[in-house]
Amino acid sequence: MRSLKSSKENTWCIGCGNFGIFAAFRKCIQSLVDEGYSLADIVITSGIGCHGKIFDYLDISGVYGLHGRALATAQGIKIANPKLHVISFGGDGDSMGEGLEHTLFAAKRNMDITLILHNNGNYGLTTGQASPLSNIGFKGISTPNGNVERPFNAVNLLIEAGASFVARAYSANIDHLSHILHKAIIHRGFSFVEVLQPCVSYNNTYELFNNNCMILDTLPTDKAHARSLASDPDVFYLGVFHEQQLPVYHESIAIQSTSMTLAQRIQYIHNNK
Repeated sequence: MRSLKSSKENTWCIGCGNFGIFAAFRKCIQSLVDEGYSLADIVITSGIGCHGKIFDYLDISGVYGLHGRALATAQGIKIANPKLHVISFGGDGDSMGEGLEHTLFAAKRNMDITLILHNNGNYGLTTGQASPLSNIGFKGISTPNGNVERPFNAVNLLIEAGASFVARAYSANIDHLSHILHKAIIHRGFSFVEVLQPCVSYNNTYELFNNNCMILDTLPTDKAHARSLASDPDVFYLGVFHEQQLPVYHESIAIQSTSMTLAQRIQYIHNNK
């Protein structure tokens, strides 16, 4: 397999959690190719932000999207060519702010694509404004006295929206992150991976995550159990919180063009829940 690194100069801050995501993703893609997946069938999209620079540094085909629109592009690609494995990179502002509607509806439809959420808890590219995932009390240029808004819980939000695979990982644990990304990409349906990543310039959370992350031993028993673990105030649990096989959107759309009756379509969806 060719090198997945482009020749572009990397301008992430030294110590940025994006380096861990970059390394884990390349390791994951290498493992997929080793298993027989074709690199030509892997496509990426990204939005705008520090996370979006990964598009410049990866030598993989794709589309560099508009702010918040990476998933809209990814959905169009998947519908146009269902054989492709479409992977979208988003930031906590890009995917949970400007692009929140695209995120929720991609999950609701169970689009057969993967969203890797770079969660550094701020808008790092524009010098540290509070994002929809910033903690209460976060001080940035838009909240100099501390953020007063409650953040979304990304894992719980995506479980409720209907994502059929929901997981969390940490950018400094590259082996575990690569393993989670591998599971997400081969999952049939909408897979969401929240990656906790420190922003050394505006939200340096290395000590917090290094001391308080814990890998789940098993899959939570149900959604309520998953939500409880994802909301733990003292521990950042890592691993798969929810995994379920459901009909995927592009196949459900394709069925409409067949000779199946409405009753047969309903039965097909029921059988594939």
